[in-house]
Amino acid sequence: MFSKIKNIDTAFRHVRGFTMLVIGGCIVICCFTLYKSFSLVSKMQDKVYILANGKALEAYASDRKDNIPVEARDHVKVFHKLFFTLDPDDKVIKSNVTKALYLADDSAKRIYDDLKENGYYSGIISGNISQTLQVDSVTVDVNNYPYRFRCYATQNIIRTTSIAYRSLVTEGNLRNVSRSDNNPHGFLIERWNTIENRDLRTENRK
Repeated sequence: MFSKIKNIDTAFRHVRGFTMLVIGGCIVICCFTLYKSFSLVSKMQDKVYILANGKALEAYASDRKDNIPVEARDHVKVFHKLFFTLDPDDKVIKSNVTKALYLADDSAKRIYDDLKENGYYSGIISGNISQTLQVDSVTVDVNNYPYRFRCYATQNIIRTTSIAYRSLVTEGNLRNVSRSDNNPHGFLIERWNTIENRDLRTENRK
């Protein structure tokens, strides 16, 4: 009788030990699964997928501070190209300038108004003149906020009989603003002014 009770007690202990082992294993597996799940979700949040031409391209998210110099230089380049790329078409001029003015404050608007009042744009249209801009370099001081920039560029002024090349140097500040469709980099140009705008050379067109 005592032997049977002892055997039952031993069996119960084995079952209990096995049960505790199984429970412990389940807890370990659950914890490991949760850890891997959170780890995977964290990695996925660092990835961005861009749809281009029907294909999903993978990009990687990063802190904005890592991209400030690149984004700031591109913002300045885009603004200058839009502001100074002109054709003898009133709609083209208005379209480009409107896009450019989303990227800058009223300092750019004042320059536009002055040029318009002085008949600069009407002269472009009446003279069938096209103007393009080649940005040579942009320097940005990201160590101090607002970020100070300087842009070095070359204007190409194409007339019926000649092409004039002019050196253009401008400077200003960059302030952080919210990103939008009209301002994807999230910067606003402030206190924009022209330091230099002089003739380099003129070539006759054949």
